[in-house]
Amino acid sequence: MNFELKALSLSSAAVAKCDLLVLLVPQAFEPAQDPLSALVEAAVRHGDWSHAAGKQLHCYRPAGVQARRVLLVGAGSGSQRDLRTALGSVSAVLKAEGVQHAVLCLSALDDAPAAVRASVHSVADASYVYTLTKPQAKALGLQKVTVGVADKHAATPAFEQAVAVALGQGLAKEWGNRPANHATPTLLAQAAKDLAKDADIDCKVHGPKEVAKLGMGAFLAVAQGSKEPLQFIELSYQGAAKSQAPVVLVGKGITFDTGGISLKPAAAMDEMKFDMCGAASVLGVFRSLAELKPAINVVGLIPACENMPDGGAIKPGDVVTSMSGQTIEILNTDAEGRLVLCDTLTYAERFKPSAVVDIATLTGACVIALGGVRSGMYANEDSLGQALLHAGEKSQDLCWQMPLDDDYAEGLKSNFADVGNVAGRAGGSITAAKFLQRFVGTMRWAHLDIAGTAWKEGASKGATGRPVPLLVQYLLDSAAAAKPVKTTTKPKSAPRKAPAKTAKAE
Repeated sequence: MNFELKALSLSSAAVAKCDLLVLLVPQAFEPAQDPLSALVEAAVRHGDWSHAAGKQLHCYRPAGVQARRVLLVGAGSGSQRDLRTALGSVSAVLKAEGVQHAVLCLSALDDAPAAVRASVHSVADASYVYTLTKPQAKALGLQKVTVGVADKHAATPAFEQAVAVALGQGLAKEWGNRPANHATPTLLAQAAKDLAKDADIDCKVHGPKEVAKLGMGAFLAVAQGSKEPLQFIELSYQGAAKSQAPVVLVGKGITFDTGGISLKPAAAMDEMKFDMCGAASVLGVFRSLAELKPAINVVGLIPACENMPDGGAIKPGDVVTSMSGQTIEILNTDAEGRLVLCDTLTYAERFKPSAVVDIATLTGACVIALGGVRSGMYANEDSLGQALLHAGEKSQDLCWQMPLDDDYAEGLKSNFADVGNVAGRAGGSITAAKFLQRFVGTMRWAHLDIAGTAWKEGASKGATGRPVPLLVQYLLDSAAAAKPVKTTTKPKSAPRKAPAKTAKAE
């Protein structure tokens, strides 16, 4: 999709040549002397339309307007929620035949940056079409979207971020949607190598021999039942000085999860191709980083393998030794995600990170707790948890902080190993997080359980690309916080010209 940001008043929007003009109108709209304002006034006066969020009025070649079709859309109060409702109602219209160039006019809205982010997200989401194994799928006719705002300069940073996030989220969707035979660990590793074509991104891929040499016994145990070789993918983005500690992102990459010997029910097992959506989100974040070039260092770690039930697969009751040296009793082979993650978290320590965030479709219990609205978020340090919550609210990729009380770990005790890989049914998402916490050491760590938010079921089945927006926003916020603050304060003993020299050096 080709996005363009343009300064548009309502008068200039009226003469814009396009197939479809979408005008978002809030309740606080103050009409001016132009054809679009006149159209809005007449529609409200006659009771044909209102400013309620999502309320639509379709017009064809209205007087004084160059666009062939005009769609008035109520934006309610202009809040984030009302904007999502309004823009969500537009997706079907954007897919209509004959619409190649659309103009989204946001000039009547006060919070242009928020409206720009929401608009680009909605259009990108509506225009995504999966075609890899469905070659006859009809691609969207829409080719270009012009986003019109009153102040282009003020909206440009939000626009550039939104486009970059859309690219990353699209990549995450694509890999999440691919069938397991088209998204093997080896193919996932190739996707990471492709990202390393960017000058600021490097990629290393460790195979089974290297992983064995590292002592990743838990990761190896999950992969041993599959004919597909595991791949341990290591991405790095350097946007700051090498001395700056990186943020490490760890994405669960189970490219297909049968449950192993603890076999899953047949119903909806096809959806277990989505069990690598954590990994896909890490790929998506790096795609966005390649566009935005923030001043931050980021490492992405993806343990990728299949969980299969052949004769070599791990069995309930087996005990394996993790990279940390802790032994783990495998009480349920379908709790495999935490096994590949625990070794990767231990590996992450070598980077001496400023923070580690793991992302995983980890537990059905999180789906029961939070549904598909918010991702479950756990953090061992309050400021990290608050930063992720804030990033989620700002990007509208929401999460919710869950507890990490030590009492929840009681059920993980084992008579035959240092820890069991599952506890009871109660608080399953929390006990999974408590398992992971054992392998974090002193690192600042957060865990995002995206089992309820990574994909949708039913008629709209498909990957969502979440939490790419949340993670990118968190990284941008972290980069801004780490940026040194320039000062013009002159030291008492400095010569008169010192401030000018200092400013030049900076």
